Amino acid sequence: MQCPISLIISVYNKIDFLELIFAALEIQTYKEFEVVIADDGSDTNFVKGLDLLISKATFPAKHVWHEDKGWRKNIILNRAIVAAEGNYLIFIDGDCIPHPLFIEEHVNGRKPNQVMCGRRVTLTKKISKEVTLLQIQNTNFHRKLFWSLLFETIFYKKQTKIVHMFRIRNKVLRSIFAREKSKSILGCNFSAWKVDLLKVNGFDERFVHPGMGEDTDLDNRLRENGVFMVSNKFLMTIYHMFHNQLDLGNSYNFLLRDENLGNKVTYTPYGIKKTK
Repeated sequence: MQCPISLIISVYNKIDFLELIFAALEIQTYKEFEVVIADDGSDTNFVKGLDLLISKATFPAKHVWHEDKGWRKNIILNRAIVAAEGNYLIFIDGDCIPHPLFIEEHVNGRKPNQVMCGRRVTLTKKISKEVTLLQIQNTNFHRKLFWSLLFETIFYKKQTKIVHMFRIRNKVLRSIFAREKSKSILGCNFSAWKVDLLKVNGFDERFVHPGMGEDTDLDNRLRENGVFMVSNKFLMTIYHMFHNQLDLGNSYNFLLRDENLGNKVTYTPYGIKKTK
C-alpha cells in the first residue's frame, strides 16, 4: 500500500545517529509514512548497519545511494524525491532526532501551495554523547533534554536555540503566541508537496558545497512559483546532534543563488530533469 507521506533523511555515514532517528520514528504518533534514505556516498559499514535497521523497522524504508565524490547532497535529494511514493514529503538531516509528534504536526499543517518550515534545537557536545536508544524509546525523552539544555544554556552560555523546545498546541494560545509567519526553508526540517517540488525541478544540482544557498535557492524558486513559506513556531520539533562543522566559506554557492534570484528562476534546468 502506498504511503501518503514520505520522510526523506539525508545521510552520510554516522550510523549511530541514524539508529537514534529510527528509534524516534518507531514512536511517532502518525504512522502512515515511509522513509527514504538519501545517502551521499556512505561507506560499506554504514550500509550494512542501515540494512539491519531497515529489516527491523515497523515502517517501510528504502535506500537511495550514489558514489562518494564529495558533497553532493542536492543530487541525492533529487533522486530521493523521485523515489518517494508519498505525495507529501518531509525532509530532515541524518543528525536530527524528531519529536514523537513531528510527522503528525507536519501533516496537520499542510495546505495547498504551501511549504512548512521548521527549526531545530541544537544539542551540545556533552548532551549529544549522553543520548541513548533507551532514552529515545521513552516518549518523554524531550523533557530530560530540556532541563539539560537549560542548564548548559544558563551556566555555560551554550548556543542551544532552546526556545524551539517550547511547544504550543492549543489553538487559542497559538493565535496569541505563535502566529504563522513567512520563514525561509531550513534543509534539516521542512515539508512540501511533491508536485510543487517537481514544478520547480527539485534542487539545483550545481550546488556542490554545503552551508549556504542550496536551501535558499529552492526557497526562492518555490516563492517565484507561487508557493508560500510558513513557519509554525513551537511545533515540528527536532533535536540536532552535535558534530564538527563543515567548511561553509565557499562563495560559489552565493554566486549561483544570486544568479537564480536575479533572473527570477522558477524552474532549474540543472535539477531532476536535465535540460542543459
